[in-house]
Amino acid sequence: MILRQYDPRDETAVWTLHEWAMRAAGTDPDDVPGTDDLRQIGRRYLDGEGDFLVGVDTDEGRDTDDSRDATGADDTDDGRDWPETFDGRLVAMGGLLPSEAGHADERTVAGAAELHRMRVAPPAQGRGYGRELLAALERRAVELGYDLVLATTARRQQAAARFYPTAGYEEVDRSSMGEYELLHFEKRL
Repeated sequence: MILRQYDPRDETAVWTLHEWAMRAAGTDPDDVPGTDDLRQIGRRYLDGEGDFLVGVDTDEGRDTDDSRDATGADDTDDGRDWPETFDGRLVAMGGLLPSEAGHADERTVAGAAELHRMRVAPPAQGRGYGRELLAALERRAVELGYDLVLATTARRQQAAARFYPTAGYEEVDRSSMGEYELLHFEKRL
């Protein structure tokens, strides 16, 4: 996986990965609040004091049909094609914003950064892509002058709820938003 900054040509692939990952985690993507930021990544993340990274599989030797098994079925669990960017297959994505620019369902801590839209393609989960993306976003947070990073996830998104503590994040609060119990994490860098 190659990590790079979001490019406007990634818009469709980013939206597709968001919806795919949310459904696979048991969350209806239409229930996720404030997703308009994914349609305005340049303005919301890149023009401010944040960043948005995408992880692309650029393996030149990869057979274009390598996601299909011997029967020709796609191995993406649900028959879905991988989201493609201009330079490869999108496998991960995530953003970073000042916590004051976040959503009403998240904690606001002055001077902290908040992780947003951390997603890994379902068949690519468990390969370390999420950790690699998180480490890159944490490095970027330090470069931008942040020393505290916040993360919020729904408790029903069990992989994310387990992921953050193993990456050094401490659960500091819980809240509810509609039918979702939210877990709030933070990590001092």
